[in-house]
Amino acid sequence: MPDHSPYARRLREIADALDAECQPTDDVLTPHPDTLDVISNRHTKRGQLNYAVPEVLQLQRRILRYHADTGVPHGDIVALAIDTWLRTMGYPPGLTPAKTTAT
Repeated sequence: MPDHSPYARRLREIADALDAECQPTDDVLTPHPDTLDVISNRHTKRGQLNYAVPEVLQLQRRILRYHADTGVPHGDIVALAIDTWLRTMGYPPGLTPAKTTAT
C-alpha cells in the first residue's frame, strides 16, 4: 500500500496557508493588512489599469470626490476597492509577485 503521508502533510500545509490568508473580519470592506502595507510603500511598482465602466455609476466623479475629501490617491482608492472585493469573492493575490512573460 502506498504511503500517502507526504500528500496529507502537504494538504495540511496548504489548508493552514489558506486559513492564514483568509481571516474574516466583521466588516467585509476592511482592507487586508497586506494590501495596506503594499499601498503605503512608496516604492511599490505600479501598473496601469484601464477598463470601460458604465458612466451612469459616475465612478470617476466619485473617486475624484473621495480623493478630495480624504487625500487618498486615485490609484490607491481603486486598488483597495478591487483587492477587497476580489478577496471577498475568494480570489486573494498569489504569495509571490506575478512574473510577466514576453510574447
